Amino acid sequence: MIRPAVPKDAKQVVPLINLVFEEMEVPELQAMSEPALFAVFEQAFLLKDYRYGYPQTFVHVGDHGVDGILVGYGHDREAHIDDAFKPLLPKVGLTPDQELFPDFESYPGEWYVDTLAVAPAAQGHGIGTKLLTEVAKLLAARGVTTLSLNVDQTNPKAEHLYRKCGYLKQGELMIGSHRYNHMTLAI
Repeated sequence: MIRPAVPKDAKQVVPLINLVFEEMEVPELQAMSEPALFAVFEQAFLLKDYRYGYPQTFVHVGDHGVDGILVGYGHDREAHIDDAFKPLLPKVGLTPDQELFPDFESYPGEWYVDTLAVAPAAQGHGIGTKLLTEVAKLLAARGVTTLSLNVDQTNPKAEHLYRKCGYLKQGELMIGSHRYNHMTLAI
């Protein structure tokens, strides 16, 4: 079942978000112990206007709880999507005038799929595909016309999934120290 996340999902969602953090190799997050990192992002998950807040998150619930997530937001929110996290920046080793995610990742008119993650034990069972296709239907009903995402060029397996779901490469960009293909889907 796919549904919008709720605050009580935090303990199951944060380890899935961390799968993406590990791939991104964010130095400040890599320097933290997993319990400390999880504590900060469980707190952040409760922030309604934050990038990784529960209102921006859809979850797939399997037999053992939340086993997949899709996090996203409209491009028009990107400039301020991390503002709510500023009080927590010192907990990840940054000052309030710094940014954890300074790069812009979407373009005007897009609803941006920031994070798609599936628990390792649940991978290979179509959960990522279900999240991408079902959330697209929900967003189309809300009037969204274009979805976008970025896939690390060193992750061809993920790019294959996105292409299978109809996403097409529109360009390239740097996020942190990685080069990504920017892909969109008209819905």
